Amino acid sequence: MNKTYLKRKNAFRFKRFANKSYSAYNSMHKVVSIGVLSFATLTCAAQKEAVAQGKDTIKINQIADKNLDEVVIWDSSDEPINQVAKIITTITREEIGRLRPQSIQDLLSYAASVDIQTRGSHGVQADVSIRGGSFDQSAILLNGINISNPQTGHYSFDIPINISDIERIEILHSPSAIVYGASAFSGGINIITKKNIDNELSAKVEGGSYGLFAGEIGGAYRIKNVDNRLSMGYKQSDGYIENSDYRIFNLLYGSRVNLKENKIDIQLGYNKKNYGANTFYSAAYPNQYDNTSSVLTSVKGEFGSKLKFLPSIYWNRHYDRFELIKNSGKSNNHRSDVLGSNLNMQYHSKLGLTNFGLELRNESILSNVLGLMMSSPIGDYTKKDNRLNLSYMLQHNIKYKGFTMAMGVLGFENTAFKQAFKLYPSLSVDYKINNNINVFSSYSQSSRLPTFTDLYYTTKTHIGNTDLKQEESESVELGSKYRNRYFLSYVSGFWLGGKNMIDWVKKNPDDKWESKNITKMSKFGIEVGVKLFLNEMISSLKHPTTLKIDYSRMHQEVIKNEYISNYALNYLRDKLTAQLYLPLYKDKLSATISFRYQKRMGQYLKYEDLKPTQKEDYPAFTTTDISLNYNLKNFNIYCNMNNIFNTTYFDLGNVPQPGFWLIGGVSINL
Repeated sequence: MNKTYLKRKNAFRFKRFANKSYSAYNSMHKVVSIGVLSFATLTCAAQKEAVAQGKDTIKINQIADKNLDEVVIWDSSDEPINQVAKIITTITREEIGRLRPQSIQDLLSYAASVDIQTRGSHGVQADVSIRGGSFDQSAILLNGINISNPQTGHYSFDIPINISDIERIEILHSPSAIVYGASAFSGGINIITKKNIDNELSAKVEGGSYGLFAGEIGGAYRIKNVDNRLSMGYKQSDGYIENSDYRIFNLLYGSRVNLKENKIDIQLGYNKKNYGANTFYSAAYPNQYDNTSSVLTSVKGEFGSKLKFLPSIYWNRHYDRFELIKNSGKSNNHRSDVLGSNLNMQYHSKLGLTNFGLELRNESILSNVLGLMMSSPIGDYTKKDNRLNLSYMLQHNIKYKGFTMAMGVLGFENTAFKQAFKLYPSLSVDYKINNNINVFSSYSQSSRLPTFTDLYYTTKTHIGNTDLKQEESESVELGSKYRNRYFLSYVSGFWLGGKNMIDWVKKNPDDKWESKNITKMSKFGIEVGVKLFLNEMISSLKHPTTLKIDYSRMHQEVIKNEYISNYALNYLRDKLTAQLYLPLYKDKLSATISFRYQKRMGQYLKYEDLKPTQKEDYPAFTTTDISLNYNLKNFNIYCNMNNIFNTTYFDLGNVPQPGFWLIGGVSINL
């Protein structure tokens, strides 16, 4: 075992608790203590009547024109993000209904600056990154609860959620530690489920190419002041190539207890996946197989008015059994657990909105591959590791006439790394020139811890590195937004500088992949987008018709570039997306045409006959999808034609993606 790493783990001490080391028991004890405090806040506040909203309470903006129904997104501090200088992509319930996607990853593939590197189809597995970051650098949240996987970002979308559950998806394009925590190194994705809805019953069934079958059933029911929602979904396919079959099951229960102006949200979920993983992690092994499952639960509250309390407690568990060779009897077995608690407070005053937050997040793993050797095994697990993240957040928002300014700082430390407590500042300024145009700018710093896979994954093909340092970055952004009756538009330029960037690399084709800190990285880019309301421009169009176009371009420089990179050096330089929503017959029949162009920089190691040959440049590609919807009272009949031109392409080298795929279905809402 690496003595340097052991010394680093054992020597670390918090400055506030000198001479006390953190064992796994103490780490759990700290989290549970804050959890008890949060639960006490939830319980006590629930027993009191809600205080009437004060005059200083910030309200959600409303735009009179129905075509300019701008969605105001709230961060963990309850301040509208689009008023504190951030570029946001919001995927609404209406858009989801038009596209009828198979997975969240399908939706994200048409978002600007979001890079989806797909392995399996329809949400089996995909790496999601923002603005050139790696898949481990984006925070994934469900209703504001961070569910990012500490084992590896490959599994961050093992989420127990069905498409029919989603109210909207919020994508924050820039480093967002002050909003989503330290794991939002390059951005964050928050998935919001439906709440406060009337009693309903819904069902969906669909089928398609390659033996696709899927079904969902869900319902919502209000009992006095408690809204309840339960959904269950299942889908399967024989796969579009050999060993790409899958079986996916989701179960999600959500409940909201309404206490006048106060509320408590509860969510419980279960996700199960079995799938062939053809060349997922190495093209030398086409018969890989993965079996995963996850459980999550959380309780979150919101109490008070002028002084508001936002406590939450959560627990996530993820199981993973990976076979490099299917049915070989040999597998990598992992169980990761995340236990966390937040206690956020807000105070509204004449000086603005002040936010203070404290989060304790304990991450642990049991494995036969990852971690430190245990004195005695626990079942199939022979290794383990545990670490505690401690975060403090302080932010103050000021509004004066057309100006909105947010100043904040995040303090972060971790028991597993020698680096002492460090502060990461953030500053955002937004100026509303008039009712149509505003300009904004922001500066922020962030960090990201190595995953357990980065530290320990040593196999026939990979070598982990327990001496890895945590990544650190700083970023600057400047942009403008314009809106009127006919269109919405934005333009933004950004720069991000990073050090100690983590990547899996090799110098020669026959070498093993090794996790290393690439010394420095600098990236800059531009994003532009416009949404046109064609029915306002063309009088002959009687129903809402929209055209949305987004384009992002990025350039990246790395000091050490002599490596063959598996991730970080392969970045998405160009991405152009366009979506046309076109009513065909009144408000009943409609079509959505989605176009995507991508050009990835960097190279991949091409395999032939399961052997590495030479490095190849990533080719550019385009895809086009068409979705047809026919609405009839409570019924919806739809047909999706994905990749209609049967384009041959891949997001990750040697992992081919599906060609033309036809899917049809029917849904009912009562």
